[in-house]
Amino acid sequence: MNNFRAFLVLLGVLVLFSIIVAKLVNIQLIRGDELKYFAERQQMKIEKIQAERGLIYDRNNVLLAYNRNDATFYLDLSKTNKQTKEELAEKFSKLTNKTPQFFLTKMKGENKTITLAQHIPLADVRDLMKLKLPGYYYRKGISRDYYYNNFASHILGYVNTQYKGVNGVENYFDRELAGINGQRLVVKDATGKIITVKEDMTKNAVQGNNLFLTINKSYQIILEEEIINGLKKYQGKYVIGIIMNPNNGEILALANSSGYDPNIYWKYTDTERKNRAVTDIYEPGSTFKSITIATLLDQNLVKENDIVFTENGRYKFNNTYVTDTHKHGWLTVSEVIKYSSNIGIAKLVQKIDNEIYYKYLRGFGFGNYTSVSLPGEVKGKLKKPDQWSKISKEFMSFGYEIAVTPIQLISAYSALVNGGKLFKPQIIKKITDASGNIVYNSNPDLVRTVISKNTSMRIRKILSTVVEDGTGTKAKIKFINAGGKTGTSQRLINGKYSKNQYNSSFIGFFPVDNPQIICLVLVNSPKVGKYGGQVAAPIFKRISERIIKGNYNKFLEKKEILIPVDDTKIVYVKKDFQTKGNLKYLDLDFTGNISKARMNVMPNLINRTLSEAISILTKIGLKFKVSGTGKIVKQSITPGTKLRAGLLCNINAKETSLKGVTIY
Repeated sequence: MNNFRAFLVLLGVLVLFSIIVAKLVNIQLIRGDELKYFAERQQMKIEKIQAERGLIYDRNNVLLAYNRNDATFYLDLSKTNKQTKEELAEKFSKLTNKTPQFFLTKMKGENKTITLAQHIPLADVRDLMKLKLPGYYYRKGISRDYYYNNFASHILGYVNTQYKGVNGVENYFDRELAGINGQRLVVKDATGKIITVKEDMTKNAVQGNNLFLTINKSYQIILEEEIINGLKKYQGKYVIGIIMNPNNGEILALANSSGYDPNIYWKYTDTERKNRAVTDIYEPGSTFKSITIATLLDQNLVKENDIVFTENGRYKFNNTYVTDTHKHGWLTVSEVIKYSSNIGIAKLVQKIDNEIYYKYLRGFGFGNYTSVSLPGEVKGKLKKPDQWSKISKEFMSFGYEIAVTPIQLISAYSALVNGGKLFKPQIIKKITDASGNIVYNSNPDLVRTVISKNTSMRIRKILSTVVEDGTGTKAKIKFINAGGKTGTSQRLINGKYSKNQYNSSFIGFFPVDNPQIICLVLVNSPKVGKYGGQVAAPIFKRISERIIKGNYNKFLEKKEILIPVDDTKIVYVKKDFQTKGNLKYLDLDFTGNISKARMNVMPNLINRTLSEAISILTKIGLKFKVSGTGKIVKQSITPGTKLRAGLLCNINAKETSLKGVTIY
C-alpha cells in the first residue's frame, strides 16, 4: 500500500516535471522570440518628441504667438488608493480653483486612467512633478500661447489639443508652422517609469518656420477698438473692418467684432470664431456704384460733367420702381456718386453692353476667390449675362443682385484708387526658419490691370467729393484729404428684403492724390442710424485720424505748405513735414470748403454754384458783390491771396452751357 502511494507521488512529480519542462520548451524554444518581443515592447517604447511650432510676428517683429513648456497630469485608477486620491484632490484643487469634491468625483471607478489637469505651465507645477504616488504620473508637452489674448484672433486662429492649427494662419500655414516631430527609444521598469533613454536611437524634432504677418499691431489695435466702440454706439449685430495698403494688397489690419481669445477658444461658439471678412457675403449697395462709374469712364461712355435726370427720386423701369433717398433733378455723372443716386446710376449703366459690364466686374475680382491666405474664403455671387433678367444690370449697378465678401470689395476698391491694378490680398510678409533664414519673402502679386491710370485718377477725384460735401461728410478727417463711398443695402432675410435691417458700410482712402491707406467698415443691422454715411463713415473717421495721429511723417511728408511772402500773396512750395517749424499746413487744392479756408486764405470759387460761393464767403466773413446767376466763372481776388479786413470780392456767375455735355 505504501509502495503504491510512493508510486503515485513519484508519478505526480514526473507529470508535473514534464509539464514544467514542456512549458519551458514552449517558452524558450517555441515561443521564445515572440515572448521576447512582447517583453521588450513592454520595457522599451518609442515616444514622439513634439516639434515646437514656429512663432508668429507682426510686420514690425512684434511677437504675437509663441510656445511654452507644460505638463499634463494623469491618474491610473487601477493602481492607486484612497489616500492618494484624497491627497491629489487637495493639491489640484488649489492649482485649478476647483473643489476637492470635483476631483474625487472624477476619480470614481477602477479600471481607467483620468486626466487631472492638462497643459499647465511647468513653472506652476514643479512641486506636483516631484510627487511619487501610486498610479500618478505626468507627461511634459508644449502649448501655444497668444500673448495679446483676443488680439487679431480671426487672423491668427488657434491650436487645438492635438497641437494642430485651426482657423486663421495657424490653419492655413499649419504645415510650415508645425515643424517635424522627432522620436526617442525609452526603457521602462515594470511600473512604467523611465529607466533610460537610448540616445543613439533618438531623432530630435525640428522646430517649425516662423511667420511674419503684414499686419501692423498699432493699426490692428485701433481697428479692433473702434469697431467695438461703433458696435456699442450703433447697436449692430456685428462690425467688420479691414485696413489695406492699396498699392500692394498688404492687409494692415483685419477684425470682426468682438473677437475671441485663442488661449481659451473652446469657450466661444463657431459663429464667434468665424472670420466673416472672408466667409460671409452680402449685397454691397451703393459702394458698388463706384465700380460701375469706373467701368463707364474707362469705356469712354460718360464724362464727369455729363448730366442725367434723376426723376426727382422715383423712376419706373420695366415695371419696377427705382428710388432715391433724396430727390434730385439733373445731376452730373460725378454728382450721381457724390449724392449716391440709384436712379442716376441705373440710367447710366444702360449705356454699356452686358458682356462688357460683366467682363469688368469679373476683372475687379467679383464672383471669384481673391486667394487670400486665410481659410474659408468664398467666391461671392456674380451671375453670367445669360442669367440676367431685364432689370439685373440696372440693379447690379447700385449693388443688388450681386453678393461680395468684404475682402473682395476692398481689393476691388484698391484697384479703383491705385492706378487700376488688382492685387492679391497679402497676409504674409515673410517666412523664416528657426535660425532666422528667410525661406519665403512676399512680393506684390499683381492679378491684372482692370482700368487705366487716368480712369483711376478721375475716380479718386469723384470719391473725394463724396467725403467733402456728399453723402460721406462724416468721414472727413483732419489734416489730410480723404475719399470714399457710402453704402446702405437692405438685408435679404428668408428670401425677402427686410425693411428694418441693413448692411451699412463705408470704404475710404487717404491721401486722395497718393492713397496709402484704404479702409472698409461694415456694420450689420444697426439699430441706431441706418445709412452708411451715418453709421460706418464716422467709424472710418475715428480709425483714420488715430492712424494719422501716430504717423504724421508717413502721410504728410509730401503735403504742400504755405509760406507767407508779403502781406497779400502766398507762394506754394513742397517741404518735408519734419522741417515745417511754425508754418501752417493747407491743402492747396482749394475747393472753397470752410475746412480748407480757415487759414484766412482766399479759396477758389470757380465752377462752384452761386449758392455755394455765397455760403463760403459768408462763413469766412468776406464782403462780396454778385453779378449773374449759375456757376462762378470769375472772382476778383486770386485764389491763395491772404485775406485782410476790408477786402471786397466781386464774383461773376454764368449759366453753364450744355454744349459738349451729354444729357441722359
